[in-house]
Amino acid sequence: MIPYGAIVSSYLVAAVLFILSLGGLSTQKTARRGNLYGIIGMALAIAATTMLILGKVQFPEGLAENFSGVLLNDSTTSTVFAVVIGLGALIGAILAARVGMTSMPELVAILHSFVGLAAVLVGISTYMGSGIQVAVGGEMVHNIEIYLDVFIGSITFTGSVLAFLKLRGSVSGKPLTLPGRHLLNLVLVGTCIYLSFGFVTADGHTAVQSLLWMTLIAGVIGFHMVAAIGGADMPVVVSMLNSYSGWAAAAAGFMLKNDLLIVTGALVGSSGAILSYIMCRAMNRSFISVILGGFGTDGGGGGGSTRSQDQGEVTTFDVEEAVEAMRDASDIIIIPGYGMAVAQAQHSLSQVVDFLKDKGKKVRFGIHPVAGRLPGHMNVLLAEANVDYDLVLEMDEINADFPDTDLVLVIGANDIVNPDALEDPNSPIAGMPVLEVWKSELVVVMKRSMGTGYAGVQNPLFFKDNTRMLFGDAKVVVDQLLTGLRSD
Repeated sequence: MIPYGAIVSSYLVAAVLFILSLGGLSTQKTARRGNLYGIIGMALAIAATTMLILGKVQFPEGLAENFSGVLLNDSTTSTVFAVVIGLGALIGAILAARVGMTSMPELVAILHSFVGLAAVLVGISTYMGSGIQVAVGGEMVHNIEIYLDVFIGSITFTGSVLAFLKLRGSVSGKPLTLPGRHLLNLVLVGTCIYLSFGFVTADGHTAVQSLLWMTLIAGVIGFHMVAAIGGADMPVVVSMLNSYSGWAAAAAGFMLKNDLLIVTGALVGSSGAILSYIMCRAMNRSFISVILGGFGTDGGGGGGSTRSQDQGEVTTFDVEEAVEAMRDASDIIIIPGYGMAVAQAQHSLSQVVDFLKDKGKKVRFGIHPVAGRLPGHMNVLLAEANVDYDLVLEMDEINADFPDTDLVLVIGANDIVNPDALEDPNSPIAGMPVLEVWKSELVVVMKRSMGTGYAGVQNPLFFKDNTRMLFGDAKVVVDQLLTGLRSD
């Protein structure tokens, strides 16, 4: 038997490891260590909780009664529990190994839905069961905890499922802007608040219907909220749902009297909220405007804007001309975007960078905070290709260097290099901080076509006098550039 104090100590150590994990993930150089801290902390937490549930813990006198409803003393039930835990870990490991970086955003979204669904199921079962001992006079507080857990969990579940489908392309990324949608959301939230009064004051477990109705309505709120958000704001949605899942976990921690779940949920909830704020600031959007929705269309689908006809003709480059421009340039900045991720061009690009550095050229990467479909998407891809961390600079660090740059190579990026954000006050992305690549001597833009980005607007960068378009698949073109450079 394991002393109860060892379980408490394990929870404390796991909480510290989770905090260290978040700290490690703040920079590329320490990200691997941060991941390791998180893995160890989660393994420790699962092991301690498993021992607790299986009744392998020696409790101090009088404390065992508090856990009587959650202990699995029956051997058959314990076996089923162990099998389920093992099966879940196996499925998770297989899926994680098979998912590529371009599919990571939708994987994160669907994982958030699991957290939301778990919160709903645990909340309802806690209310209907008798596993959690509540102090005399604390029934109302406990019911509030259950209600909040199920409410947040239901919103997170349906919203995350829809975000997964949008990111995967199974449903259109176009925002669903129903007439009076804001009033509809207010009515739905108001109904949930109304149902809460009867639920939290009910005696015993007699208000199950109110809880179930609220679960259904909250699910509609989550679905409708994400449905109204367009493709341009989907990275923020993923981060926002991450925050919701954390708060759902924290509410479940209060409900289950589990300190570790409270700490973990608070860490996830607060970090997700902070990240959402950072991303909104990077797009010059308020969090409220994102929630109200309506920005962005299908998220970079093929159709170009009619504005392309108003801005003249684009000037194209072939591979040989691009190679010659790279040979002549001494200061080169590369701007990666989602197109690079889709084409998986980062490994070939890393070889191009190594070759250029060997030739004595100054080569750096400029990363926009919302490049790709997930915060840090481009950083992870470049780290995967063993690009030197010191070469990867954030937008604020590199924007002032563009006027002194000989060549900027834009690979599959669109909205994050759109000058209309600064030059056209009527643009949908007006005020959004962008990488000011057009200030360099020459810009080479690699894209498959003239299609628009997430925001669904045409990019006047493509028509500027110092811009050359290099059309084709990013991986194929980068390979051709590498071959051309080496043939010198």
